[in-house]
Amino acid sequence: MPSLLSRRSLLKSAAAASLAAHPAFAQSPPARKLRIGFIGMGGQIQGHVSRILELGHEAAAFCDVDASQIENSRKRHAAANPTSFSDFHQLLASPDIDAVVVATPDHWHAPVCKAAIAAGKHVYCEKPLTHSIAEARQLRDLSKSSKVITQTGNQGSSSANLRRSLELIAADFFGPISEIHVWHPPHGWPSGTARPDGSDPIPAGLDWDRWLGPAPARPYKSSIYHPGQWRGWYDFGNGSLGDFCCHGFNLPVRALNLDYPTRIEISGSGLGLESFAKACTVHYHFPARGNRGPVKLHFYTGGDLPPESVTARLRESTGSLPSTGCLMIGTKGQLQCGLWNSDGAIRMNDDARFSWFGAHPAAKAIPESIPRSKGQIEEWIDAILGGPKVFSDFEHGGHLTEIGLAGIVALRLQKNIDWDGPAMKAPGTPEADAFINPIPRKGF
Repeated sequence: MPSLLSRRSLLKSAAAASLAAHPAFAQSPPARKLRIGFIGMGGQIQGHVSRILELGHEAAAFCDVDASQIENSRKRHAAANPTSFSDFHQLLASPDIDAVVVATPDHWHAPVCKAAIAAGKHVYCEKPLTHSIAEARQLRDLSKSSKVITQTGNQGSSSANLRRSLELIAADFFGPISEIHVWHPPHGWPSGTARPDGSDPIPAGLDWDRWLGPAPARPYKSSIYHPGQWRGWYDFGNGSLGDFCCHGFNLPVRALNLDYPTRIEISGSGLGLESFAKACTVHYHFPARGNRGPVKLHFYTGGDLPPESVTARLRESTGSLPSTGCLMIGTKGQLQCGLWNSDGAIRMNDDARFSWFGAHPAAKAIPESIPRSKGQIEEWIDAILGGPKVFSDFEHGGHLTEIGLAGIVALRLQKNIDWDGPAMKAPGTPEADAFINPIPRKGF
């Protein structure tokens, strides 16, 4: 059963299947070698550096406020010989840099991306696109008025399984879909906890003030924020919901043309603190639109899970509930597309069990209509060089981010809210504004 595989195995197998089905994707030297800058040299960006080099382009610059991150990256990619920067503005001022990949903590995404667009650099930014709703709207607007090529790093967008799922849903294979359940297990970041007291010596080579940037000033604490733990703190990230909304909501938003929810309801434990909830459930209510009826999208994390009545057949088919998932329920059947859009398990109402959609006789009758992808980075590079448009530009990535972070607003307020997406407002709740459009720290 595909949903029992690891995330990495799923993405690799999906990419391999896509390449095998399309021999024209065989790698050849690039028509023009691009010089790429990399900003935020933590763990996530390392695979992107490797792939850029494999594609025959140049990893021309590494940038990070922590000198040890750059040094570790230089050792890992010894053949690259990049120029090193501690200030991304200096990197962006380099006239020979064509494009940048951004993988900083979330609170730096928007400032770096805005500066890159202003400098005329093509931009690939990891998800979520921004740390706040207002920043997402700004980047969406900038990307539409700019000539640079943008791509959001929600890698499931390039999955052949996502595109096949879109084809099946467009063909009304599952009937009208009105219910989606997205879940993620407990995570290792700080959650449901208060910020610790005191401070620790700042490590040599780390510009802590610059790392904080637009976020509120906080004393340095070893192993509490940097590296790797920042996502659990609202000052810098938005926990599991911020991390995975651009993955788990991707297919439903695309397939069902979901605009904005008008009502968000929450429950959970460990709310009201500076860290993300210990566990929570967030219900998004989307109104009817066009020929589509109302849709409810439910997000669960930290141990909260969909009702057993909803997942009973999935549990029977897999032996247990997959640790992550996105289950879409229609009148004719169900699709388990996975949190990263890399599953493709279906069960029609007359089927006893879920099965891989590539083996389902009825699914085989639906023709392919959406071009398959070589990969998220590859799509972006090809578009820069004059190829087809990317699948997850900042307009799409920004919209996903706005939806996800509207749920964060409700969690931080610790109450259910009505939501006016176009206006970026929670009507009758002016205290929400501080979370929708936070004021950056002076000087940033």
